[in-house]
Amino acid sequence: MSARERDLKYATTKLREMSRATDACRECPLGALATQSVFGEGPVHARLMVVGEQPGDKEDLEGRPFIGPAGRMFDRAVAELGWSRDRLYLTNAVKHFKYELRGKRRIHKTPAQREADACLHWLESEIALVRPVALVALGGVAARSLLGRRVAVMSERGRWHEDEAGRRVLVTLHPSALLRGDPAQRDEAWQQWLEDLALASAIFKKAAPRTKHSLMERA
Repeated sequence: MSARERDLKYATTKLREMSRATDACRECPLGALATQSVFGEGPVHARLMVVGEQPGDKEDLEGRPFIGPAGRMFDRAVAELGWSRDRLYLTNAVKHFKYELRGKRRIHKTPAQREADACLHWLESEIALVRPVALVALGGVAARSLLGRRVAVMSERGRWHEDEAGRRVLVTLHPSALLRGDPAQRDEAWQQWLEDLALASAIFKKAAPRTKHSLMERA
């Protein structure tokens, strides 16, 4: 086994251990209320890591990121950009679903800063193991976790920023913001969002073919 293969195997093992550990995490109240944690998935050492806010209802039930309505919108963008989901590492800043009950429905609530702060070490460990060349922050919660400061998404979107470690972070909207937006402006908002994401295309297109070392499910 080569040094690179050993490195990939080690990172894959550690990420799977972390996935199980986040499931048991009670550093904030969210873990006790969610069905399960939703950890990241994708190739170890993917060049591009996409970070969202938190799991939604469907993600909470199935244990995978970006598979609900916002995830389907993200998949549509991936297809239009000529990217491939299986060459991206997808994760969230917060690993458990925060919601409020309205009758029998679980309605998404934005994580509080203390909840994002409690999850930050999990995200930082993911980044350290995956070692992406660059990251895409979808929404304010993700951007603040990655950049360590409050981010005005609407004025800072569509350009690269730098985190404390010198990594490039592209800030843009979370796809759920487009779903909540004015339907009359949705086409324009969609095109602008694609233009934001397209700034990362050069990094994605340099990505190596997917290896067998990929975190797609809990082991």
